Amino acid sequence: MRTLRLLLGDQLNSQHSWFDEINPNVMYVMAEMRQETDYVKHHIQKVVAFFLSMRNFSEELMNKGHQVVYYKISDANNPQNLETLIFDLVEKNKIEQFEYQFTDEYRLDEQLKSIGEKLSVPTKVVDSEHFYTSRNELADFFKGKKQLLMESFYRMMRKKHYVLMVGDQPLDGKWNFDHNNRNQYKNEVPIPFPLEFHKNVSEIITEIEAQNITTFGSIDAENFNWPTSRNESLQLIDYFCEHLLAHFGTYQDSLFSGHKFLFHSRLSFAMNSKMISPKEVVDAVISYYYQNQETIELSQVEGFVRQIIGWREYVRGIYWKEMPNYAQMNALENYNSLPEFFWTGKTKMKCMQHSISQSLSEAYAHHIQRLMVIGNFSLLAQLHPDEVDAWYLGVYIDAIEWVEMPNTRGMSQYADGGIVATKPYVSSGSYINKMSNYCGSCHYKVKEKLSEKACPFNSLYWHFLDEKKQHFANNQRMSMMLALLRKMKPEELAATKEKAISILEGMGSL
Repeated sequence: MRTLRLLLGDQLNSQHSWFDEINPNVMYVMAEMRQETDYVKHHIQKVVAFFLSMRNFSEELMNKGHQVVYYKISDANNPQNLETLIFDLVEKNKIEQFEYQFTDEYRLDEQLKSIGEKLSVPTKVVDSEHFYTSRNELADFFKGKKQLLMESFYRMMRKKHYVLMVGDQPLDGKWNFDHNNRNQYKNEVPIPFPLEFHKNVSEIITEIEAQNITTFGSIDAENFNWPTSRNESLQLIDYFCEHLLAHFGTYQDSLFSGHKFLFHSRLSFAMNSKMISPKEVVDAVISYYYQNQETIELSQVEGFVRQIIGWREYVRGIYWKEMPNYAQMNALENYNSLPEFFWTGKTKMKCMQHSISQSLSEAYAHHIQRLMVIGNFSLLAQLHPDEVDAWYLGVYIDAIEWVEMPNTRGMSQYADGGIVATKPYVSSGSYINKMSNYCGSCHYKVKEKLSEKACPFNSLYWHFLDEKKQHFANNQRMSMMLALLRKMKPEELAATKEKAISILEGMGSL
């Protein structure tokens, strides 16, 4: 049977069972398409990384003897649309069956269902063989329960997949070492240089520019630094284990201007494009830990494992449980527009300047920069979640909607009304000062609330609480902060709100 199999740009899994044998009657198709570059404005490094990884993957398949049809973005015969592409190939190659792997974005899932219904040949859908969980496993796990709790899901995952377990109990008797993972980095230990690949991507950038694809951010065309093959991704796992794991947990929440990546693995793009699997990463890290227990504490490892088998699988489950309504949620009714400095990094707020500028130059920021700096400001400034969502989806190299949206619209912006997070992740400038070295060199004064140079986070925080207090009236985790709000003298609150409103009206000049 002549079979056409579709491979998307985030389905670069060479270990998939599809590739266990060479079949001359199976044709694989991969395509760089305007459909995918244009549905949101992307960082140039993100577009380059996906195109280059796709090309490397198709070459790997062809070298193994598989039949692959590949469309570059610049090919004259590239229809730039998935439906047109598939219909043309089915007709021209006398295809008798169309197959694809379950997608990870709702819009593509719907599109491929529609294509399958229109085709004159049968359609078969198979698993992507990447995640620990199925799409619906989280929904089934929490069925009948009043609240979603990541910790209970995480413990189930640890037991089910026997990760860091002894019998039915967690290794060393503790499930979670989160309290060990909140240290500010103060140069106590040296941060190793990141593993670099130094690839020249000038040619692919020229192709992208020739198609007039709108991108943003910067790129060093002669020193592209992200893994774009399975081999490079495996190197990055080894480098993380050998050089970064020993201090990862301790400083995973730290903010530090002297180093872009600290002890973070930068494995997210390699995993989200499926060049490597979460199980490969977790197994490698745990194996390295067992071989090096004299130098690596369990708390370093557990904090990393929790992000992958806990949080990563958890947000994916929420995405499939809540879509498509999730994409329109705006529970706090925030409608302000994104300030211009999100696209330039030009602001006098040192924490925002550093985090946004790094995002624009590296297509990457670690989770605390995303959540407690950029996300915190976005929520306090009451920015529209649609605009925040689109910016996060476009700017980060690892941002695919299934993982980005629950983290942004849910965890960061609380636009889902508490499905992902039990409370909004907001703070005044004091938290950023506690976890970073940003505030010391900032134009604004972190301990001031009302002066001309007062940290904007401070008045915005209390203004936000006052504006949204009805939303949180029954939220137990917000009760202490709302009690403090009620104790504020009326004239102090009025002055604080006046300061915040002036900040919101002049956001472009912050």
